[in-house]
Amino acid sequence: MNHLDAVELSLFAQRVNAICEEMGAQLKHSAFSPNIRDRLDYSCAVFDAAGGLTAQAAHIPVHLGSMAYAMKYIVSAFEWFPGDQVILNDPYLGGTHLPDVTLVAPVFVDAVLCGFVANRAHYADIGSVSPGSMPLTTSLEDEGMLLSPQKLVDKGELNQSLIDAIADQTRSRQDALGDINAQVGCNRRGIDRLQALLQKMTPARYQQAVAALNDYAETLAYGMISRLKKGTYAAQDVMEDDGQGLRDIPIKLTLTIDQAGVRADFSGTADQVAGNINCPFSVTVAAVWYVLRCLMPAGTPACAGCFRPISIDAPEGSLVNARYPAAVAAGNVETSSRIVDVVLLALSRAASELIPALSQGTMNNIAFGASEAGEQWGYYETIGGGMGASYGNHGLDAVQSHMTNTRNTPIEVLEMRYPLRISRYGIRRESGGRGRNRGGDGLIREFEFTRPGVCTLLTERRRHTVPGLNGGGCGAAGVNRLNQQELPGKCTFSLQVGDKVSMETPGGGAWGGEN
Repeated sequence: MNHLDAVELSLFAQRVNAICEEMGAQLKHSAFSPNIRDRLDYSCAVFDAAGGLTAQAAHIPVHLGSMAYAMKYIVSAFEWFPGDQVILNDPYLGGTHLPDVTLVAPVFVDAVLCGFVANRAHYADIGSVSPGSMPLTTSLEDEGMLLSPQKLVDKGELNQSLIDAIADQTRSRQDALGDINAQVGCNRRGIDRLQALLQKMTPARYQQAVAALNDYAETLAYGMISRLKKGTYAAQDVMEDDGQGLRDIPIKLTLTIDQAGVRADFSGTADQVAGNINCPFSVTVAAVWYVLRCLMPAGTPACAGCFRPISIDAPEGSLVNARYPAAVAAGNVETSSRIVDVVLLALSRAASELIPALSQGTMNNIAFGASEAGEQWGYYETIGGGMGASYGNHGLDAVQSHMTNTRNTPIEVLEMRYPLRISRYGIRRESGGRGRNRGGDGLIREFEFTRPGVCTLLTERRRHTVPGLNGGGCGAAGVNRLNQQELPGKCTFSLQVGDKVSMETPGGGAWGGEN
């Protein structure tokens, strides 16, 4: 381990984490759209000069893991200068799905490249064929504007024509302009704070501290692995459908745990599909990393070192390592959730008392907006549900779980910004599984629309219940309805004035059989 005493290392970790937290606070308070400033659908991180993860705030797991995986490619693709910022959303070149827009900026001290800051934010509209930019489609092109990695800011000069082109593609130009500028400002704040830390420590001492942080995190990661039962464990589950008629699409995992680390092999998983539940490999990596990171001790630095003992393989062209140009809008949200479930199921055979029962296993995506020419409004959100119970605790009710870490949008904000009312919002009682420790209950959220529009739902766990663990009961499956008529898990439909769309979200699984 690089030489830093424990106090120095702890202080350094807190300082770089604080930079990420401050970046997030600035982004929240300067963004225009409710999706960023109210739902907090964004993430911020600091990287070293080679693109290795140095620190991240406790934001969105699917954002952070995929950024950490993809940054080395992005860093190597450009000649960097002070004042640069690169923008991208290409799922096959470092992104996740098109609504997640990433900005990356280099940090220089005395003309020496010392690291990078980055933020990723989910835009409620990125110009897809349907409002909310989460369409039920078979084409990546139909999912919105594709931004391959390119300079949005070149040596301090904003590319205003690119900013205008992005904003013009959306259904809320002012929100898009505000959000892009908020992301630029967020990175500038990160640059200022990281430069101040570098100058105080000196770049050489900073790099030494980064190396020591990674070594320490690796030690903790191996410590976690040592507590798991060595062996090879198989698990599988299914995606209920791809929205295009294909049902019960398998995700298979073989997890090997030994002294060298953890190897996750997704051989046997279904090939990529026509619908948009395909995953770029970076999203699959993020899901596996997330689960194993949760098993590490509290205070483990969220840096590249903690992922060194983990290797991941997935067949190219499969559901969890899709080839361009497969549609991916729901892969980032729904398939990533099922990958988490499969990893948890495999790990439960290696350390049953450490692993909770499965949570709702879906983000309950709803996107809606204007259907008439000339009207410019659109919105997207995810809805919480039941969390799985654990060996020591009941599951939490009505929360976002696992790969999402957002809030709900307050009713007051929704009703002020959009032509709708929230006619019902509450806990879906008795939807959690029964057992020694019960699963968390889901939610009921009902939207009543006061203008015509279009709505898209992308949801899972509507036909299959959420399994419990160690004899625990299953959580209830979710239900989608339009005016009390049940809807499929994935669908697009027209809205008329007075229509009510309700979502009853799944409950979490229970842990242990009832006494």
